[in-house]
Amino acid sequence: MSDEIAAVGWDAIDQALAQVYGEQEPKHYGTLIPYSLGGQDPLDGISVYKSETSIPHWHFVTYGFSELYEKEFENKDYSGYGFELTFRLVRQHDEEEPPAWALNLLQNMGRYVFNSGNVFRAGDYLDANGPICLDADTQLTALAFTHDPELAEIDTPNGKMEFIQMVGISEDELEAMQTWNTLGVLQAGMKQIPSYTTDLTRTSLLQNPEVAEAVVRGMEEDGSNTGFLFVDQLAWEVEKKSWFNKPSNVVQLGAKQAAVISKLLRGRILKDKDLTLVGQQITIIFKAGPQVGYSENGQEITITLNKAAVEELSQRLIPQESQFTISSLVGVSFQILKTHIKNQEGAVVKTIG
Repeated sequence: MSDEIAAVGWDAIDQALAQVYGEQEPKHYGTLIPYSLGGQDPLDGISVYKSETSIPHWHFVTYGFSELYEKEFENKDYSGYGFELTFRLVRQHDEEEPPAWALNLLQNMGRYVFNSGNVFRAGDYLDANGPICLDADTQLTALAFTHDPELAEIDTPNGKMEFIQMVGISEDELEAMQTWNTLGVLQAGMKQIPSYTTDLTRTSLLQNPEVAEAVVRGMEEDGSNTGFLFVDQLAWEVEKKSWFNKPSNVVQLGAKQAAVISKLLRGRILKDKDLTLVGQQITIIFKAGPQVGYSENGQEITITLNKAAVEELSQRLIPQESQFTISSLVGVSFQILKTHIKNQEGAVVKTIG
């Protein structure tokens, strides 16, 4: 292999894995047609190791989020996006091949990053809006991201990169991470998910009273780490009243995220931290302040709430279709709209509200 196409980044990842797995030859799943040439899979490859750490499981490691060959990104400090993804999945005793759905899931993560430019860091989460394995009867419908417990950050000739592990989580675990913080919830449930291994058959960590108490305590003491929340259904509409009345502004929210936003308002505003809701067309910033009110600046709306207004609003934000006002906020009402959850084919599989 010539110097021009030396896989220096790839070799650095292999060296890090050799320190964990020694001579074990992984199962490797390469990509036939590169993404840059019109191929379907953005990642160059995925290696899968048999691990016995904590419990028997498959350990998936991606190749492609970092720069595997020559340096192309402008940022000299980091290789590519600065990470590769890993994923640990419970392995059955008679299982000789890793499940194809997990490989597809990792490639889907590649499509998300390559198309959006959004990167994953420890502490992030992502709602899958359905089972992470489509055909499985599982409660795991979202993903959390943390540091891989066995693979530390490495320096490569193309810059630094870290191994970010993806963990399957349930809907109520996602809500707990939003209203407290991701790493705190994962740490609290470590006994049930050793090495942050994903088990499609497990029940929610919050069924364990110790974990549930840790989440409540953490939210009360720390507030929420979620300063930004991306909201699919978010709008600021001007509702025309009768001829004699001034127009009223309406904040529209989807029922699916109403309860989470309710908890976030308490976990952020009551701790004097802002909460920013980011929609496709509008951004709404909630701030703490003694004077309740709102201001408009183009596509950015700022709503200031005091403690009493937070309490009143958070009680009204429930996953049920409705429209209401809060007593101290003049000129603004809130509307909860139905949320329709769709599958990959676009068919509605669940309606909330």
